[in-house]
Amino acid sequence: MSDSLRAPFGNFTAVRPALDAAGLLAGPVAEALRTWDKREAAASVLYVDTDPDKADTAVFCETYDVSPGTSANCVVVAAKRGGVTTLAACLALAHSRVDVNNAVRHRLEARKASFAPRDTAVAETGMEYGGITPVGLPAGWRLLIDDAVTAVDWVLVGSGRRRGKLILPGSALAQLPGAEVLPGLGVPAAD
Repeated sequence: MSDSLRAPFGNFTAVRPALDAAGLLAGPVAEALRTWDKREAAASVLYVDTDPDKADTAVFCETYDVSPGTSANCVVVAAKRGGVTTLAACLALAHSRVDVNNAVRHRLEARKASFAPRDTAVAETGMEYGGITPVGLPAGWRLLIDDAVTAVDWVLVGSGRRRGKLILPGSALAQLPGAEVLPGLGVPAAD
């Protein structure tokens, strides 16, 4: 770890290039960074060490002085049509929620869309619940990203584990395999 490397926001004591933190990431995440054909994007990703007991968004943002406007949540959805279920991931800023019933359902051309069961999300991604990230999703999955996420200079996402997070340019997320940037995917969260 470089003593001079700092995160662009937040209060983190340990920051390092994510490419140098492979052992701290979920396997699919480390592999995705290692093999990402967008080498400049892969090199821009930072890993910050965090307490796994403080991984839930509200507690995390308060603990590490991170604005919900620079933190994004990745959720796995199950879209059903004609007896076939398709899994996809969606990414929206933490102060919003993914519009599963409208935006996701229409984009995936599904009759019904809902959040995938926890066990399914964990088994299919190879990541820990509460740490699922858009980096390292299964091949062939669609990744729907709210356009507000890609407009943020730097955004925080999961690392594939509850311990640690990744920080990368919002624009880099649009370069991930299967990424589709959509306006209106994230809608204001209900109070």
